[in-house]
Amino acid sequence: MRVARWVAPVTTALALAGVGVSTYLTIAHYADPGGELQFCSGTGTVDCGAVTTSAQSTFLGIPVALLGLLWFVGMLVLCLPIAWRAGSRYVHLARLVGAIAGIGFVLWLVYAELLIIGAICLWCTVAHVIAFALFVVVVLTTPALLAEE
Repeated sequence: MRVARWVAPVTTALALAGVGVSTYLTIAHYADPGGELQFCSGTGTVDCGAVTTSAQSTFLGIPVALLGLLWFVGMLVLCLPIAWRAGSRYVHLARLVGAIAGIGFVLWLVYAELLIIGAICLWCTVAHVIAFALFVVVVLTTPALLAEE
């Protein structure tokens, strides 16, 4: 079982970038409940404060930023080079399921931003783009690994 040499470092870097952005958003959620210190426009369509303080900024009482951080940490573990070389099909399946679940949640969040809240958060958008890129790489490479086993 082998994937292209670039897959492990690229997915690891994407997951690390996601950890960074979602760490910032999680800290901002707890340290700045008013959403004023997020270095993002506070008016118009781009309004991080409106997004991060909306009812949609929590899921089952848990901040979405924290859920994103936990997801990116999990994906980081599953995207480390040693995980890509793992002989267990369960590691590859977990990575694929994680990527699909993550992009599903991202699609819900984008829907919420655009149609429910009526504003977008640039920091959230960066996390969404990173999650999408991670999803694309994982979905394009993992099925081949699963077919080899």
